[in-house]
Amino acid sequence: QVQLVESGGGLVQAGGSLRLSCAASGFTFSSYGINWARQAPGNQREWVAGITSIGVTNYADSVKGRFTISRDNAKNTVYLQMNSLEPEDTAVYYCRVFTTRLYWGQGTQVTVSS
Repeated sequence: QVQLVESGGGLVQAGGSLRLSCAASGFTFSSYGINWARQAPGNQREWVAGITSIGVTNYADSVKGRFTISRDNAKNTVYLQMNSLEPEDTAVYYCRVFTTRLYWGQGTQVTVSS
């Protein structure tokens, strides 16, 4: 059974950093791309960053240059390093994978205070 478990969220001041983790199980991790998305209160869920099975990365314009996505296939984990955080980055962050269907983790809260 596919499982995605996010961790690493928390409260941070503007300009600070956090590293989120997405631990995956139940599928051949190294064969699939993983994406991060976020949802702020009252807003739709939006895509943030993605990494393919071979490590090609892509970012939303709003986070480009501040966030870095990476993966460790030995640990079945994808990371999202978030630097220069802004209050607008406050949201619940989710990782997702599409194998036979789309799977989401439960999310981790990130709160950036001004």
